[in-house]
Amino acid sequence: MIRIVVVDDHSLVRTGLQQWLSSHSDLDVVGVASDGEQAVEMVLELLPDVVIMDVAMPVLDGISAMAAIAEKASGISIIALSTFHDQAQINAALDAGAVGYLLKDVNPEVLVAGIRSVVQGGMALSPIVAAQLFHRGRDQPVHASTLTPREREILLLIAGGHGNKQIARLLDISDKTVKSHCGRLFQRIGVSDRTQAAIWAIKNLPAAERERVSSANQLA
Repeated sequence: MIRIVVVDDHSLVRTGLQQWLSSHSDLDVVGVASDGEQAVEMVLELLPDVVIMDVAMPVLDGISAMAAIAEKASGISIIALSTFHDQAQINAALDAGAVGYLLKDVNPEVLVAGIRSVVQGGMALSPIVAAQLFHRGRDQPVHASTLTPREREILLLIAGGHGNKQIARLLDISDKTVKSHCGRLFQRIGVSDRTQAAIWAIKNLPAAERERVSSANQLA
């Protein structure tokens, strides 16, 4: 069962999302919040698998709320939900920790598919958002030197053929945290699956670093 918190300042949207998602046997809406501040408190208390977060909200905006949640509960997957798709807002949401960005006019089944995707370490993007990110990625390639030590470590383990459960065991973190890291990492380097991530690692990370991680994990 995937546990979900819905956050939106419009009552009609909250109620509609709650009813729609709860009609699926594998989804459970465990909480709803009407502003960013309430959302952060609720998420830290309930620790859901997924948060569906409106970007524009009162008291504490969605971007700030996402950042607070990502910092304090890194294993939770956040999907931004918005009426707008301007590049600055998309970038802000992803940089704050979201692993998905869906527009409010999206087909409801796409939202459900997105939820199921992010809990498996994937992404949830509206087509127009995915296209914008693709072009941004071509124009602004990510250099390996900009990855955090944890991102490099996980990327190297993926390149070594390790699954999420193996990575979680080797790094002594939860499966949920691994999935969250993978979703953000894939977005940063502009790939959509583990195979593409492994190819990116082979092309962009030093062979010595790959061999060091491989040797260390053979001894683990």
